[in-house]
Amino acid sequence: MAKVGSFLKKAAKRYFIDAMGAMAQGLFCSLLIGTIIKTVGQLTGVAFITEVGQFAFEMAGPAMAVAIGYALSADPLVLFSLTAVGWAANAKGGAGGPLAVLIIAIVAAELGRLVSKKTKVDILVTPLVTVVSGVALAVLIAPPIGTAASWVGNAIMWATDLQPFLMGILVSVIVGIALTLPISSAAICAALGLTGLAGGAAVAGCCAQMVGFAVMSYRENKWGGLISQGIGTSMLQMGNIVKNPRIWIPPILTSAITGPLATCLFRMTMNGTPVSAGMGTCGFVGQIGVITGWFTPSEAAVAAGATAVTPGVFDWIGFALICFILPAVLTWAFGLVLRKIGWIKEGDLKLSLVKRA
Repeated sequence: MAKVGSFLKKAAKRYFIDAMGAMAQGLFCSLLIGTIIKTVGQLTGVAFITEVGQFAFEMAGPAMAVAIGYALSADPLVLFSLTAVGWAANAKGGAGGPLAVLIIAIVAAELGRLVSKKTKVDILVTPLVTVVSGVALAVLIAPPIGTAASWVGNAIMWATDLQPFLMGILVSVIVGIALTLPISSAAICAALGLTGLAGGAAVAGCCAQMVGFAVMSYRENKWGGLISQGIGTSMLQMGNIVKNPRIWIPPILTSAITGPLATCLFRMTMNGTPVSAGMGTCGFVGQIGVITGWFTPSEAAVAAGATAVTPGVFDWIGFALICFILPAVLTWAFGLVLRKIGWIKEGDLKLSLVKRA
């Protein structure tokens, strides 16, 4: 039993901490940074910048798969072969693309490792096994994984039919959790065309996770962590969440507070492009979506009945409180309580760069 326990512990660290943490960094270096660059290009009207962002955006699958392979110490031929696997898994996975890439890239990398350097024609056998097994799995299981991830989207749609108070809590919490999990909250919001009050609640939840984790973990990660999580992605904490799920409590509690405040008190709408609702403070795309949605609603928002408005002082105050001030203050306060009672210990929120297993 001791050997089994040791094996399971090593496997959990290898696949759910090392691989997942690497995948988050791969996602940031492709989809998230691409979205930021693309948004800058669209706002400035510079087509070249927009095109650069789109190229990076489209490389999310390969970037995540290669990052996972790197964390698993994959041999070069396996690592390079994972580009095709990542592309297929992400494309077939839809809203669950990142989750599909995580599962499929791990399996393909391990299968490739089994045959790597075992034959005299390694340059043929290793890529063949890695690519064929990975793409076959993508075709077979990525769509169901995407369907399962879309269930989260259906829950969000169900929540929007409720009264604003309950909707604010549910949408904010669910989308915020999806942002930090290895599924694409941005893709879910885009697929659902999430705008209006529901979009505002989604922005609130994402900000609670990103700003919350950034501020709460400042003592461990300093300015680098503040920036990488605050305008990058809270998914960087996923490995730490697996090790100690209690660190997730403060930002989730914060999202349950800021969500209904956004929908009931400040009536904050997100009528920019739906994908912005699931981006939070990543490159300030969520905030840009709220502001541009006020003045120039997106086609999806107009189709849902939105019109251009001129925000007043109360709107701007609500915007600042929901997106930045409350997530920072509340999550820090909740985190301080959990540190004092021993649920969060020194180093539990420490970020680390990808390490080869």
